[in-house]
Amino acid sequence: MNQTTAMKDDTPLTREQMTTKEQYMRTDINAERENGVTATTQDVLTHHLNSFGDIAGTMADYTAESRFFTPDGLLRGSEAIRRFFVRAFEEFAKPGKSLEMLRQEVDGDTAYIVWRAATADNIFELGSDTFIIRNGKIVTQTFAGKVSRKR
Repeated sequence: MNQTTAMKDDTPLTREQMTTKEQYMRTDINAERENGVTATTQDVLTHHLNSFGDIAGTMADYTAESRFFTPDGLLRGSEAIRRFFVRAFEEFAKPGKSLEMLRQEVDGDTAYIVWRAATADNIFELGSDTFIIRNGKIVTQTFAGKVSRKR
C-alpha cells in the first residue's frame, strides 16, 4: 500500500489508524525526511553496512537513546556503542580479515543480517544482527554470534 492510499483528506493516517499489515509493509512510516529525501529502513541498513570501518559514518546511524544488545551486555547510548565499534574496527583493520554476508532482509522498521567473518584474532563462524530503525536511525540493535579465538 502506498502513502496515498493510506491517507484520508490528504492527512496521513497515524500508526493507530493503520492495520497491522499496513504498519509493517510501509517503510516510509519510519523514515526521516531530510531535504525532501526519505531514508527507509533499507537505506539506513545499506548506509550502515557500507560504513563498516568508518566510525563517523557508522555512528551517524545511531542516537543518544539507541540501544545495542550484545552477548556481553546491553550498551545504552551513542558513546557506549561508539566504544564497541572502535574496538571492532581495530580488530577488522588487521591484515587477513574476511567478511561474507549470508543473508539480508528488511521488513517494515526491522532489518536482519547473517554473516561470517575471520580476523587475525578470531573466527566468527556465524554472526547475526537485528536492527530496529525509526526516523532514519537505528534505535535498537542486537548481535549474537559464535566466535572462536584463533590459536
